[in-house]
Amino acid sequence: MTQATIDELTLADDPARWSELGFEVTGDTCRLGTVRLRFEEGEEPGIVGWSLRGIASTELDGLPTTLSGAPVPEPAPVHPNGSVAIDHIVAMSPLFQRSIDALQAAGLDLRRVREEPTPAGAPRQAFFRLGSEILELVQEPEEVVERAGGPERPARFWGLALRVEDLQRAAEAFGPHLGAFRPAVQAGREIATVKRSAGLAAPLALMSPAPRREMA
Repeated sequence: MTQATIDELTLADDPARWSELGFEVTGDTCRLGTVRLRFEEGEEPGIVGWSLRGIASTELDGLPTTLSGAPVPEPAPVHPNGSVAIDHIVAMSPLFQRSIDALQAAGLDLRRVREEPTPAGAPRQAFFRLGSEILELVQEPEEVVERAGGPERPARFWGLALRVEDLQRAAEAFGPHLGAFRPAVQAGREIATVKRSAGLAAPLALMSPAPRREMA
């Protein structure tokens, strides 16, 4: 079966904000690696959908999905702020196994489940390979599920992490809008969160490259 890959990710956000942070934006689009970000107006800010190649179904437990037949393009040039590509997309699920089952049934490649809590208190994570990118599915903490109305809600997109050539270079471009560097879940990597002061519609983090032994 053909591996599922991401063609486009749609965000309800202002492209001018991305341009001000050192991203190369053309009209309402921005390319990161082989993925195109498309910016559009929306009632709810954040990641509002994506299009995937090579999937058997667009029923991904509530994640708004369309099927793409576009070929995989050549990777985009590195952005002025040093951003290279999307490292991973984060989605949240109130019913973890239900979402995993739906994603696998659609043809997404489950690589592993991490049975350890995140710093934010999520009990488990599942990682799906989508070409060069990863979908990180996070189980919502029980208190979040209860507060939001129970587990029958669909899965939802939450945020993005980008891979950059050099975190220090990125910090210079983002200025006061980038938080402190800290160790990432992935061994040998660092991550920094973009602050709300940047005015972006979805949570964004920047990550250092993987060590050479992981990239082989």
